[in-house]
Amino acid sequence: MLTHPLSVTESHSDIEEDDKIGVLLLNLGGPETLHDVQPFLYNLFADPDIIRLPRLFRFLQRPLAQLISTLRAPKSKQGYASIGGGSPLRKITDEQADALKMALEEKKVASNVYVAMRYWHPFTQEAVRQIKRDGITKLVVLPLYPQFSISTTGSSIRLLQTLFREDKILSKLPVAIIQSWYQRQGYVKSMADLIHKELQTFGSPDEVMIFFSAHGVPVSYVRDAGDPYKDQMEECIDLIMHELKARGIHNHHKLAYQSRVGPVEWLKPYTDEVLVELGQKGVKSLLAVPVSFVSEHIETLEEIDMEYKELALESGIQNWGRVPALGCTSTFIADLADAVIEALPSASATAITTSTTDNANTFVQDPLAFAIKLLLGSFLAFILLLFPGFKNQNV
Repeated sequence: MLTHPLSVTESHSDIEEDDKIGVLLLNLGGPETLHDVQPFLYNLFADPDIIRLPRLFRFLQRPLAQLISTLRAPKSKQGYASIGGGSPLRKITDEQADALKMALEEKKVASNVYVAMRYWHPFTQEAVRQIKRDGITKLVVLPLYPQFSISTTGSSIRLLQTLFREDKILSKLPVAIIQSWYQRQGYVKSMADLIHKELQTFGSPDEVMIFFSAHGVPVSYVRDAGDPYKDQMEECIDLIMHELKARGIHNHHKLAYQSRVGPVEWLKPYTDEVLVELGQKGVKSLLAVPVSFVSEHIETLEEIDMEYKELALESGIQNWGRVPALGCTSTFIADLADAVIEALPSASATAITTSTTDNANTFVQDPLAFAIKLLLGSFLAFILLLFPGFKNQNV
């Protein structure tokens, strides 16, 4: 699948009259009810792009996912219960899809916009089947992650490659993939608009620390697998701060990473540790900016709004604010529409040459073998917990 750097604005001349344009929005997905939490977590941890096991242990992926999801489900259910009993991500993403379709129509581009969640309904497979039924002739894949990471956009694209490679019709469909778009002026200005607006809610806006909190990834992803996420995130923050400075806003800022899981080292600095340090240094006013999220979900509504806010206030920060996620902000949606239009000329028939294997499927139909795998998976889980220095090898 070809990717598009989004550096040149194209005209609509490349769109033929009989083209049937499709846009596929990629997102994580989330449990819609408390009953969905454990199977959602299983899908998440069964993804080899989330838990990157050494080759020797990859056949343990699914039993390990079963163990971790079972152990984590009770605490995760508490989190989802605190925000209403489920994730709002599907509803918001559907709204973004509708808004994008309307924005494209305003720009004279008729399209069908589909939603593909990686770990919950509507699953990527469901969206792909609908694309095929609808007879789409050109497809733009648009991840709703501003920055690229192998654990988000990369995982979804890997799945798409597998699905398209296995289908004779879809393997010939012209596709363009927008891998990242954090550098687009529309996104940067939309983020600056939201920050500027929230700063005005403070008594002394100039004294507010702008605190960017991004979703973290294990250090090994960046160091060993070449994940560009850290570099893209830092460049993204620089672009947003440059835009704010152009508007006369010169507040101090800080970037930290949240949502770490397990004993391995994640990108630093960690959000919780930085909040404590800022309070100890005398920072009194702080504006949290969820920079890697364009939709409200548990990591904004519960982790930031509840856990981190409480920690910040306990640490001495007196005035707390939080920038909302972009959601369906008109300037943001309009820029996504422009990104789709710019990507269309690069759509090309897919040429999938790589193959993937799923060793976890080998014994799924054999209960005895699965029980053995579950036992070994449990053992490996305890090894990971007992020895934090254990390194995931990316081979």
